[in-house]
Amino acid sequence: MTAPAVELLGSDEEHHTVGALQILRRGLAASPELRQGLVVTVVMGLAVAVGRLTVPVIIQLALDREPLDDGSVETGGIVTISAIAVGVIVVAGLVGWWTQRRLVDRAEEAIANLRIRAFDHIHRLSVADHNDTKRGVLVARVTSDAEALARFAQWGLFSWTINPALIVGIVVVLAAYSWQLAIVSVVAYAPVVPVLSWIQKRQIVAYDTFRTRVSDMLSAFSEAVMGAAVIRAYGAQDEVRHKLQRTIDRRYSARMVANRYMAMVFVVGDVFGAVALVAVLVTGLWQRTAWGLEPGALIACLFLTTMLHGPIADLAETMDQTQTAVAGWRKILNLLDHPIDIIEPDDGVTLEPGAIEIAAIDVDFSYRDSGLALDEVSIVIPAGTKVAVVGATGSGKTTFAKLLCRLADPTGGRIELNGTDLRSIDPVSRMHSVRMVPQDGFLFDATIGENVGFGTTSASEAEILAAFDALDLGWWLAKLPEGLDTEVGKRGENLSVGERQLVALARAQLADPGLLVLDEATSAVDPETDQALTHALRRLAEGRTLVSVAHRLATAEAADLVIVFDHGRLVEHGSHHQLVARGGIYSALHRAWIGNTRSGDQVA
Repeated sequence: MTAPAVELLGSDEEHHTVGALQILRRGLAASPELRQGLVVTVVMGLAVAVGRLTVPVIIQLALDREPLDDGSVETGGIVTISAIAVGVIVVAGLVGWWTQRRLVDRAEEAIANLRIRAFDHIHRLSVADHNDTKRGVLVARVTSDAEALARFAQWGLFSWTINPALIVGIVVVLAAYSWQLAIVSVVAYAPVVPVLSWIQKRQIVAYDTFRTRVSDMLSAFSEAVMGAAVIRAYGAQDEVRHKLQRTIDRRYSARMVANRYMAMVFVVGDVFGAVALVAVLVTGLWQRTAWGLEPGALIACLFLTTMLHGPIADLAETMDQTQTAVAGWRKILNLLDHPIDIIEPDDGVTLEPGAIEIAAIDVDFSYRDSGLALDEVSIVIPAGTKVAVVGATGSGKTTFAKLLCRLADPTGGRIELNGTDLRSIDPVSRMHSVRMVPQDGFLFDATIGENVGFGTTSASEAEILAAFDALDLGWWLAKLPEGLDTEVGKRGENLSVGERQLVALARAQLADPGLLVLDEATSAVDPETDQALTHALRRLAEGRTLVSVAHRLATAEAADLVIVFDHGRLVEHGSHHQLVARGGIYSALHRAWIGNTRSGDQVA
């Protein structure tokens, strides 16, 4: 059965059950590069903290080294101490620089690998998952969400390494001068913890919502860009503009809510920092004699209390960055946690070359929570048969074609190729023996040669040219200005619909599959290339099993076998003439098609 749906996008409510620390732990577990040398990073962080603590120690030593009442100062000892301190500070600065550079290297490596894993996971998801998820949202997982993680890993981790060590070091040195003032300082700062915890819980909610709104905005913009021609043709600019404005406004509102909490974090740090400084100053002056505080020690304590505000403020700022990263990490982890329905066999069966026999046995399929798209479909298709799959829109014919390519697995029953369950076939053998040509003839932004060779990377230029010649398309290739080196543009926009299909057919020919699945490759083709495509398809089908999703019944008329779907069930099968004579669903579809064709001819 299909695995239960898991939210790929990340919900606004899930933070109630999954805390930030849990997400960080899981994220670090998913990115071992960030954990490598963690002990060394912590040690270097402590070294940086020691360097920063040098200044108040120098002040105390300089002021308390000898009495200053007579106005004379022995500078020799002070210069020596200062020189040592400068050396310590310089070394600590170099260590901090090296630590930061090291974390950036680790972060880039981790984010690159995380992106690769996310991309791989997306491509392994079932067609049911892609059908239920907006493409722009999936793009956001590996772009904006990954970038949020990169910024955190490059600076946030450094801050979380250095600043806690610095806080502990400041408190320890402060206690060494006066444990009483250390207690006063800690008590003054103590309310920061529950207040920041309160803010953090609401901040993570705000940032999780913000990341969702960013995904929605990217999805809306992607849709608008992809559909630009249709939008202009139908004059829908205002409607699309309003839709984009709504997504922008929602993203803006979510960001403003998050910024509100970020502003609160800075105010909290400043307020309690001022309270702590006043408390130490007043208490120190009041009890200076009773506690035996020298002037230098008191000033050092004030300096240390002031320094304590720095790392706390840095951590407050880092918390804002951390919340963004946690929200992005949560969504990427949700994606990686989503179960893969299609599990490839470890030791799969290899298909023999040549035409492939297909057997569908009680096949059921549903798109997640929707009803059955296919219901108890059973049929045997002999090897070498030319099959047309016919049915009304939504009848299940395209779903059946996708199952043959194992873009998803049946939720019930099984599909066999040459007597072997499709799930037991070696994936490399399956992808070599079964090829699908989609209706839109998708091409990458590359040359014609690179597009034809896609998926068969070992093919030489001579083999690619031979694929065109085998389909009698050499004449068309010769007409192009650069031949195989002709750039097709984004999604093949430099070519016509029919020309894109010619390239897609040559790509299939190069693979030499035993089963070819076509989502009606000629249904949206301009008349100029229709004849060339029809001839190329005839040549491509020779010696192979051909399953074509027929949107035009001319394809069914020329097929050896027609199978008819209605509401997910296979209701008829036979030759074109047999089904027309039977007077069933296919006969009605054919009569309607003939009537529309004649009407179109009369209009023309």
